[in-house]
Amino acid sequence: MQLLECKDMARVSTYLNFRRDTESAFLFYRSVFGGEFAGPMRRYSDVPGTPGEDELPTSDKNLITHVELQILGGHFLMGTDTPESMGSNLVQGNNVLIMLEPDTRVETDRLYEALAVNGKIDAPLAEAPWGGYFGLLADQFGVHWMFNCRSKV
Repeated sequence: MQLLECKDMARVSTYLNFRRDTESAFLFYRSVFGGEFAGPMRRYSDVPGTPGEDELPTSDKNLITHVELQILGGHFLMGTDTPESMGSNLVQGNNVLIMLEPDTRVETDRLYEALAVNGKIDAPLAEAPWGGYFGLLADQFGVHWMFNCRSKV
C-alpha cells in the first residue's frame, strides 16, 4: 500500500480499517468536516498484482485500498477496506477513539450532531469536572469519537 508522501513536516494520522464500507464512511466524514480527499480514493484494482499472489475476487477489486481526509488542526483520517479474501479478520471495537478538540462549542455541537446521525451516543455533550465541554459517541460505522472543547463559547 502506498501512502502519500509527507515532505517537510512530521504528522500524526488516524488509520481506520473497515470491512467493506470505507468509501461510504469517508464520503460521510467529508460531509461532516468538509474539504477534499488528499488524492484520489485508491482501489484494489488500481494496485498492480504481485507475481505468485492470488488474484482478488472481482467483488473486492472496487474496494478502497487507501484514502486520506484532513479533518481538524492538520490531522488526517486515513482508511482502507480489509477484505476477508486477503486473510483479514477485522474486529471492530472500541480500541480506537478519535479525539476532537474544536475551537468553539458551536463547532463542537455541529460535529457531534453530524457524527451522531445513525450512531450511538455514549455520553452526551456536557460540562465536565475539568471544565471542558465533553462527550462520546460511536458513529454509524462503529468508529468512536471523543470531544473536549476547552472554550466557554
